[in-house]
Amino acid sequence: MDAELFYILVGSVVVAAISRWRGWPAPLVVTVAALAASFLPFVPDLDIDGHVLLNLVLPPLLYSAALDVSFVGFKRSLPQIQRLGIWLVLLTTLAVGLVAWLILPSLTLPGALLLGAIVAPPDAVSAAAIGRKLGLPRRIMNVLSGESLINDATSLTLYRVFALILAGATVTIPNGVWQFVLAVVIGVAIGLVFGIGLHQLRMRIGDAVVIGTFGLLAPFGAYAIAEHLGGSGVLAVVAMGIYVGFNSPRTDYTTRQQEKPLWSSADLLLESFVFAYIGLQFPRVLSDLGSESVAQILWLSAAVLLVVLLVRPLYVFPVNAWANRADRRRLARVDRGIESGVFDQRRKKSRRWRQYSADELRTQIVRERMAGLQLTWKDNAVISWAGMRGVVTLATALAAADLATLGTEASHAIVVVAFIVTVGTLLLQGLTLPMLITSLAAQRVEWESKHGRVDLGLFDAFAKRMNRVEKDADEAQQVEDAVTRPSFDELIALSRGWLKVRREIVLAERDAGNLDEEVMRELLAAMDAEELALDTRSVTRQQR
Repeated sequence: MDAELFYILVGSVVVAAISRWRGWPAPLVVTVAALAASFLPFVPDLDIDGHVLLNLVLPPLLYSAALDVSFVGFKRSLPQIQRLGIWLVLLTTLAVGLVAWLILPSLTLPGALLLGAIVAPPDAVSAAAIGRKLGLPRRIMNVLSGESLINDATSLTLYRVFALILAGATVTIPNGVWQFVLAVVIGVAIGLVFGIGLHQLRMRIGDAVVIGTFGLLAPFGAYAIAEHLGGSGVLAVVAMGIYVGFNSPRTDYTTRQQEKPLWSSADLLLESFVFAYIGLQFPRVLSDLGSESVAQILWLSAAVLLVVLLVRPLYVFPVNAWANRADRRRLARVDRGIESGVFDQRRKKSRRWRQYSADELRTQIVRERMAGLQLTWKDNAVISWAGMRGVVTLATALAAADLATLGTEASHAIVVVAFIVTVGTLLLQGLTLPMLITSLAAQRVEWESKHGRVDLGLFDAFAKRMNRVEKDADEAQQVEDAVTRPSFDELIALSRGWLKVRREIVLAERDAGNLDEEVMRELLAAMDAEELALDTRSVTRQQR
């Protein structure tokens, strides 16, 4: 089995690499290739425990995605993310569960709701990759990236509740809500503990190889401990990843340069293997079903796919319209408070707001509470169609197939439906999403298209500050050069000092909300390259 596993890993990565090289959708191509290979007589029949696969695949994929999330953007878009990552998942679970129960009553209502929880969470990472390539506005990217981290936690919590009901446990609505709250609190707490610990190690250990090894192990530890204590392993990994990613600019540049290709390679390996494995398993699952059952389950799969495609836009447009109206009403209350003087009295009593005038405070409130939330209908169209399912749906379906309480027919039905829904959304939505973005002119070539609605006044202030520091440094260097010509070591030290000052300015502007995190990372990547060049020159000179 070890050799068979290795062959599947290598084959899936090779197909994925060719797909990336040719610009094809790698998940679809890998799945189709595995499906075709499954009919070859010499291809092995590999059987892996679904829960083991889920526990091995989910933590590193979630952690890698969380590292790239903009914490500032996540916080600003949190209301939108909560609506998609929690309430939309609940609605999709209920809609799919009711439809599945009506079509296939043998699933039972808890089993049908279990299926709904499995197919409910979209893999917005795929949509984010497409959006990043086409230059979607940052406000949409923040929502999609944040949703992909939250919806998995909601889905797996619902999966756990319905699995308990199938096992005979009595779960009431208050009990289910309490389990969800407990899972959130424990998961986030464990994740922050792991994140703080890992960040301290990254600050104190200069060996990038050792830090990379700890980084590979930490997601599994946070996930396992959180699940053992009754918390959400997903939220534990997400909280740890966001914390470490947010503080990553404060660590040594060698750590940053090493971890990105490391996690990109891990993502490619794990995602390719899961899609290849499910493609190889699909024909065997179908063959285990009777001819009558196959027709019924294919009809069920088509119905569930249709529900999944329709629920998202039917939810996104009206809910966002309601949210925009609520934001406008909130701003109108602020305006009335300013005009009546009541708001000014409250401002003077607040330590936080005391430093601002009434007009400045209004601007600050708009930035903090409404930035990134006022999505246009074009933004909502893109978000409503970015519902491709992915690895989490497939891995959870394989884990559900091992539940003894489901029965053979129900477990096979769940795997088949999850497979068809995943492939169907990748085909229908994944292949047409770029065309939708283009037709809506959602991508633009100017600054806003890549980084969202940036306050140009704030950016100008940041640029002026950088220019002022550069001018002061140049003047200081000219004075020093006039006195004495610096040595090579002194020039290197001056360059390092200048890099340190620039990093501190970039971080300060990011923390103040004046600089987008994506822009900050690009600036830091350029500075890291400069520091690497300095180190290379120093080593080369020492070897001479």
